[in-house]
Order: sequence, then C-alpha cells, then structure tokens
Amino acid sequence: MLDVVRLRVLVAVARKGSLTAAAKELHYSQPSVSHHLARLEAETGAKLIQRAGRGIRLTEAGRLLAERASDIIGRLDATAEELAAHVGLRSGRVRLAAFPSALGTFIPKAVGLLARAHPGLHLQLMETEPPEALRLLRAGRIDVAVIFRYDDTAPEDTGIHMVHLLDDPSYLVSSTTPGALTDHADSSWIAGCDRCRSHLLDICDKAGFEPRIAFTSDDIVAVQALVAAGLGLTMLPGLALAAHRHPDVEVAEVPGSTRHVYAAVYGEQPHPPATAALLSALRESL
Repeated sequence: MLDVVRLRVLVAVARKGSLTAAAKELHYSQPSVSHHLARLEAETGAKLIQRAGRGIRLTEAGRLLAERASDIIGRLDATAEELAAHVGLRSGRVRLAAFPSALGTFIPKAVGLLARAHPGLHLQLMETEPPEALRLLRAGRIDVAVIFRYDDTAPEDTGIHMVHLLDDPSYLVSSTTPGALTDHADSSWIAGCDRCRSHLLDICDKAGFEPRIAFTSDDIVAVQALVAAGLGLTMLPGLALAAHRHPDVEVAEVPGSTRHVYAAVYGEQPHPPATAALLSALRESL
C-alpha cells in the first residue's frame, strides 16, 4: 500500500519543481524529502525522478503518480474536513468556485444568506470557468462548483452530482438592432470562454454558417465594449448582461440557446453539513 505522506512529498516536488522548494513548503529537510522519494520508488518499483542538470524532473511514471496522488490527497483532505464538521471539532469551512457572471449576480446574495444563517462557517470563494472548477471539485480542493452547461456540452464525469439552479437564455448582442442569427453569416464575431465558443460554433452551424471570429475574450466588459465600437457582434447569456450591460449595445434573445446553471458537488446525498448549507443558500438566492 502506498504511503500517503510520501505521496504528499511527490505532489509537492511536482508542484514546486525542486527538492529544496518542496522541503520548504512541507517544513521538511531536503534529505528527508529525498528519503521519502527513495522509499516511494522502492514501494512502487518505478523510477519517479531523474537528474536534469543541477535539478531534477519527474519521469513519466512520476508525473502519472503525482497527478493521481494530487486527486487522492485532495479527497482525503476534504473527507477530513467533512468528518470534523460532523463531530463538531470545528465550526467548519466550505469552498465554492463559480464562473464570473454568477459571481456578479446571485452568488453574493447566497454568500450573505449563508453568513447570516451560519456565522461560524468560513467560506472560501474563487472565480473559475466550469472545466477548471470541476477539476478542483474532483481533486477535493473545493466543495461546490457553480457551473453552466449547454445541451451540446459533453456530459460531466461520473461521481459528480448536479443540483439544477436556473436556466439562462442567450442573447445576440450588437451595436445595432441585432435581428436574427441567420442575418449575420458574413459578420465578424467575438467569442468568449472555451465552453461558450464551442456553443457559438454549434448553434451557428445549425443555422447554416460558420462564424468568422475576429476577437476572443472571456471578459464581458471588454466583449461588450468591442461590440459597442462596431467591431463585431457576440452572443451572451442573460446573467452576463445582468452583471454588466453596456449602454450602447442592443440585444435580442436567441431561440433554442439556453445554458443550464448547476451547483456541482462530489458524491450523492447526504452531503456534509457545510455543503448542504451552501446549496440551500444558493437555491434561496434565486
């Protein structure tokens, strides 16, 4: 059986890129780090690190084990937090990641509701797009990921439990009266994040054309400024327009283009108390 302490050492070395930096992060001596790595190589029967000039680098086997170990350790740490909350060893913490337009609309209300209902609960909040949020969730580094997906988005991994929060229609955004999607086969387009860009390509394909993408930005303020300047048009969800609406753009709803917003958690019910409290606050905020 692999030793968790040695796996933590390997993950630290992979993250920091050197034995010295890993030792500093872990508050170990460098010889201790070297010893743990040597023991881990003996346990696995695989060469995990190799010399590279004056430094070291992970072998292919080392990179594979470090990647898996990162997820395993994340889940172990998350489980320890859950158990601590259950037995009352601490007031608890809960970690939330959400995409920008959710943070600019309903998330602050949810955070306020949570703080008033559970003043001893410590919330950690970060901004990130859905793919990264789900990766953090799988690794146990967050407890709840507020994400969005379209009907054409690939299914999420097994083990992820999705709590539906709301449906968010899309809007065509232009510096003039937008008209219909099919009116803009020859127009310049401004694309957003990878998931939004993929959906834009898909819905334009269904309309019979491939959009000519002139600019790409996931900053809704910058995107709308580009549109207002007449440099192209874009498609934005309602939450993005609620978070920020440029005074010089016109919008029209795009039929058949709705993204679905979820709170994603790892595993099925019953959820840990802190996670359940956050889910309740998210639902109440809408």
